[in-house]
Amino acid sequence: MPEDSTETPSIVTCTAPVNIAVIKYWGKRNEDLILPINSSLSVTLHQDQLKTTTTVAISRSFQEDRLWLNGKEEDIRHPRLQSCLREIRRLARKRRSDGDPRSTESVGLSHKVHICSVNNFPTAAGLASSAAGFACLVYTLAQAFGVEGELSGIARQGSGSACRSMYGGFVQWIMGHKEDGKDSVAQQVEPEGHWPELRILVLVASAERKPIGSTSGMQTSVQTSLLLKHRAEAVVPRRMVDMIEAVQRKDFPAFAELTMKDSNQFHATCLDTHPPIFYLNSVSQQIIHLVHRYNKYYGETRVAYSFDAGPNAVIFTLQQFVPEFVQLVRHFFPPDRNGEDFIKGLLVKCADIPVELKQSIGLEPVPKGINYIISTKAGPGPRVVEDPSQHLLSVEGLPKKMV
Repeated sequence: MPEDSTETPSIVTCTAPVNIAVIKYWGKRNEDLILPINSSLSVTLHQDQLKTTTTVAISRSFQEDRLWLNGKEEDIRHPRLQSCLREIRRLARKRRSDGDPRSTESVGLSHKVHICSVNNFPTAAGLASSAAGFACLVYTLAQAFGVEGELSGIARQGSGSACRSMYGGFVQWIMGHKEDGKDSVAQQVEPEGHWPELRILVLVASAERKPIGSTSGMQTSVQTSLLLKHRAEAVVPRRMVDMIEAVQRKDFPAFAELTMKDSNQFHATCLDTHPPIFYLNSVSQQIIHLVHRYNKYYGETRVAYSFDAGPNAVIFTLQQFVPEFVQLVRHFFPPDRNGEDFIKGLLVKCADIPVELKQSIGLEPVPKGINYIISTKAGPGPRVVEDPSQHLLSVEGLPKKMV
């Protein structure tokens, strides 16, 4: 319990988004600073469907720093979390010593913090939960301590891809070349409203934890995969240029082809790792077949897939093609639920599938292969939650469900 329960803590709550890389980050040149061996580019997903919410409370009456994740108290001494906390406190001290009038005078820099964070999506199932989590942590701590400016480099020290969740829309993580990592930061390529027709479908094939986490997987790949070295040095630099051009031109066929090729090459480097890493499963492979056969039937690229370090497919398409493709997914991966629960998020209209299309695709249905679909689009970066009733911590500094 707090030592002095009469003091009301300073409380801030923020939300941050998930991002999906279309040019993948895989491999670090510096493990401690989390500096990547190649640049990457992602789409920030809308927080109405996928987000992390974090509340930070600061008070002189707290005895120690504490952390709760998804309802369970966790060890706050985790090195990456400590890196973020230490850096925010350092910047806050610097602002105060510089006499910046915008620094938060009411918050003592030696005061302890309580942090409570929840995801509205499965953690560690290949849905970039650590990216949203650390982006939200850094953004909320910055608000609480009155720190402004470039925060993506701090978020990067928590989880590499978290730096991309500090912005909305289309975001590149510039790998940088400095040994101290100061130039390894995220930068918005285009805002969330740039390509309003673009739609994203997350096909959740599994909500279980990954058998091999991203951090250990990357380390093994860097040590053993010659393909990864070739990819970082010879392939990604050109792809980054081409992908940025495709996004800026809103050229879906070019965007889609690059997205699929880069996803496949990423998983090829996982197979080239020794021993090999398998993130995709049989359902993932069926989705890949479905996409290519669908595009072939129409003679144009209408749909693209991307897979991170897990079996869940992220489908990119244009708004006009969503109803038919979702109906195809429902047909070839029949859910055990017929209701609207199968599709979460943005409304998807019903559509009829031509018999010839089903026959042309010709896959054997996989019942219950996909648990559900999250329908979403590009969205904004982190936001402050103004409504105090949405705080996850009480005025005592404890999770509200515990009070």
